Amino acid sequence: MPMRYFIRAAKYFVQLLVILTLIIAVLMAAKIVDTDISQLFVNGYDSLWQIALLMAAFAAMYPRLGYARREALVPGSDEEAYPVLDRVMTSHGYQKEARTDGRLSYRKSSFGDRLTRLWEDRITVDRIATGFGLEGYNRDVVRLVNYLRDSR
Repeated sequence: MPMRYFIRAAKYFVQLLVILTLIIAVLMAAKIVDTDISQLFVNGYDSLWQIALLMAAFAAMYPRLGYARREALVPGSDEEAYPVLDRVMTSHGYQKEARTDGRLSYRKSSFGDRLTRLWEDRITVDRIATGFGLEGYNRDVVRLVNYLRDSR
């Protein structure tokens, strides 16, 4: 898990840098702000490393807040529960991924969704006594748990 955390933080850091660079480039191209970096920021070029340090702090917190594990109550035997899981996952744009470690895994089927999540779109599913344990992007996991709860 620590390596996955670092990879997610690094991807988010790069994403933040790209977005900020694009915003500043558009503002410069539109002549809304000065094109000289030393005039653009209060501390001139020193502001660049300060901004990068601030973005690194945000990126370091993001995996802790953006990814989670939740449990979904899905009663019944495996023969009853797995079709419910498959139906919910496919109806929300996920496709089953082949795994060798015995866990179920789903990925987004849309290239656009995968791109916006920087290919961190995997939802892993474990069978637990009361249903399923889902792990992945927090917003999606919460939605899927709610849909699984309502699909009984």
